[in-house]
Amino acid sequence: MNVETSFPIETELKVRQSPFLGWLVKRRWFAVFVILPTALAATYYGFFASNIYVSESRFVIKSPDQKRSSMSSLANLIQTTGLSGGQEQTSEVLAYVRSRDALKALETDRAVRPGVAWSHGDFLARFPTLLSDGSFEGLYKYYDKMVSARLDSETGMAIISAKAFTAEDAYEINLRLLELSEALINRLNARAQTKGIAEAQKQVDLATDRAKAARIAMAQFRNSQALIDPEKQAVGVIEISNSMIAERAALQAQLDLMQRLTPRNPSIPALRNRINAMSAQIAGQDSRVVGPGNGIASKVGGYENLYVEQEFATQNLNVANAALVQTRAEAQKQQFYLERVVDPNLPDAPMLPKSLINVLVVFAAATCLYFIAWMFVIGVLEHASED
Repeated sequence: MNVETSFPIETELKVRQSPFLGWLVKRRWFAVFVILPTALAATYYGFFASNIYVSESRFVIKSPDQKRSSMSSLANLIQTTGLSGGQEQTSEVLAYVRSRDALKALETDRAVRPGVAWSHGDFLARFPTLLSDGSFEGLYKYYDKMVSARLDSETGMAIISAKAFTAEDAYEINLRLLELSEALINRLNARAQTKGIAEAQKQVDLATDRAKAARIAMAQFRNSQALIDPEKQAVGVIEISNSMIAERAALQAQLDLMQRLTPRNPSIPALRNRINAMSAQIAGQDSRVVGPGNGIASKVGGYENLYVEQEFATQNLNVANAALVQTRAEAQKQQFYLERVVDPNLPDAPMLPKSLINVLVVFAAATCLYFIAWMFVIGVLEHASED
């Protein structure tokens, strides 16, 4: 008997002597596609997989101007069903935590450096992974697996979870992310406050310039026309003219009486001259009010336009100043702040990996795939035999 014929006989004898080996040979495909992956997973999670620690923190974003007891029941219902105060800011913070900007901020912090902290794991879990390089984009994809930021719909609290291969690294990463979130809220508050106050201040500056221009125009008009207040000065001139008219009327009556009673009275010429002089003065006063060219009446229209513009500019300035004060007060009321509900914890035991569950998952998945492939092959063979 040669070697070629003796070897299969010896193998067959061993298989007959070992029931497990015989079962394994008979179901060699099951062993390759189910037992082998399960054994590899058990070996990895049992001897090589690094412990992963998880640090978690929770926070809410509130505003001191939230209405409470003074609201009616209908308003309470509307506020309950709608967006609550700070929910929009919470979404912005969570989006920031998941962004590249947050990762860049962590990488620039020498005390944290996630790329360095995540390089101490086993050959499958550490960064860079087997299928990625050490680029920032590769780190960002890895960051998305190691850091989660979500909103708990039941409690309304935001949750930040950070994973690392040491408890200290997980704690430091979570703490730094929470500090970055607080800094973001402060920047959003400052931006909103600056924007609103800047717009109100701009209106105040415009109103101030308009009021100054109106006052300058009024002063130039008064200097050029030699008038302080045309209306008041016209009233003063009219009062003088009226008093002179009354005095002239009295003198005229006296003159008429003297001409009837004593026509040759030597005082008559002097009295007549006085009446004529007073008439000239009255005409001069009237010409100051309604005379062409330099009459006060011709200047009243321009003065009134400047006066109205000055008053309107002054009122506009007062309104703009009041709006600025109100905007500052509203900005203070609408400030949001991040309130920590749960500070980042320093884990004392690893939460991951869940070795037994992972091995069972690998076994279940491999078994399902094996039976699906087996049924497919059986179906193909049945159809082939019929043909």
